[in-house]
Formats: sequence, C-alpha cells, structure tokens
Amino acid sequence: MKTGCQWRELSLKEYFSKETISWQLIYYYFNKWSKDGSFRRIWISLLQNNKRKLDLSSVQLDGSHTRSKTGGESVGYQGRKSSRTTNCIFLCDNHGQMLSMGKPVSGEHHDLYNIEENVDEILSLLNDADIECKGLFLNADSGFDSKKLRDILDRKEIIGNIKENPRNGDPKHEKYFDTELYKRRFKIEKANAWMDSFKALLVRFETLNVTWTNLHYLAFSILFLRKIKV
Repeated sequence: MKTGCQWRELSLKEYFSKETISWQLIYYYFNKWSKDGSFRRIWISLLQNNKRKLDLSSVQLDGSHTRSKTGGESVGYQGRKSSRTTNCIFLCDNHGQMLSMGKPVSGEHHDLYNIEENVDEILSLLNDADIECKGLFLNADSGFDSKKLRDILDRKEIIGNIKENPRNGDPKHEKYFDTELYKRRFKIEKANAWMDSFKALLVRFETLNVTWTNLHYLAFSILFLRKIKV
C-alpha cells in the first residue's frame, strides 16, 4: 500500500524467510478477499463499533481522478489531466476521515455521472454500519450543483449544502447555502492527501474495479485504526 510496488516486487524474503511463499499466493488471497467482500465487511465493522470517533456534524462529498498506467475496467481519457484516469466519488466526515466511496467510473465522465447509483452505493455502506444518514449536512462544490442530486438528497432527508454553479440556470432562484458550513469542505482535500500517502492508490495499477475498490477500503481501515488507537 505505501510503496505502490507491483505484486511481483513484494519483499517476501524479509517476511517469510523460513517459508516458500510466492507473490501469486498473496495476490490470490487479496483477490479472493476482495471478491467475497471481506475488506468491505472489515471496514463496516470498524465503523459500526467506533462511531463515537466520527464527527458527523457535517460530511464532505467530492470526486477524485486517479491516473491509470495499465488500463483496465472503468478507465478513460480525462482531458484536464491529459491522461487515462478513473473517477471515484468519496465521502468523509468533518475531521477528514474517509467514510465511503461510490463505484469507479471512466475518467471521461464528470462527477454527476450515474450520481443516483453512486449516492446509493455510498449510503448503503453507512446504513450497513448502522450510521444514520437522515439529517446529515452534506457539503459539495459547484461541480455537484444539479437538480437531480438535490432531489436525491431531499428524498433521503439529507441537507445538501452545494455551492451554486452560475452556469446551471437562473441565479435569482434561491437555494439553501451556508457559507460558514461550506468552509468545512476543505476536509475532503485533507482526506484525499492522506489517501495519496498510499502510493498504491496515487497511481492505479489494478485492472479490476473490485480489487481497486477494496484497496481503498483497506486504506480507510488503516487510517481509522491509527485514529482509534490514539
């Protein structure tokens, strides 16, 4: 996770000097536990049993593009980064602890692509962890300003504090927006910086969405374990 080395470059001799263990065996179990949902269940269990360590006075939503070097599922050309990327939407708490993520989508798509499916994916994990979503204050930048997302949040009784995009219609139409609450949105940037400390996530080498997603759940768990240990 930290070095971002390829699977075949794992330092096996340092850890398994008395046994013959191949990188293929390690990847086999990582792949198996990713596909059977083990890493997701670990993350849900950590959240469920340590909810008091979270600050849910507001939550922050944002998308992040990750460059891909080997291609694979949900990889597409992103003009702004001039490279092939995968886009994911993330949700963090008011202290910058990552909580959940949407499904990976190809980099040519913007943050609102398949937004209903992604919001459902993000909230389903929180529901599985017995975290109440109704009444949450959710900050998001102007890239998420759309009637569809606002309607989705309204149906789920989540208060969306979304910065208005002047290109999206009549600026005279008033929408709820709390400037002081919006200042907390920078916490998602802090959360992304912590995630980028894992070089395996800074650049994508995993070709399968399921293993790529579960690397994130593993990173969420590592960061949260550091927090609850303190």
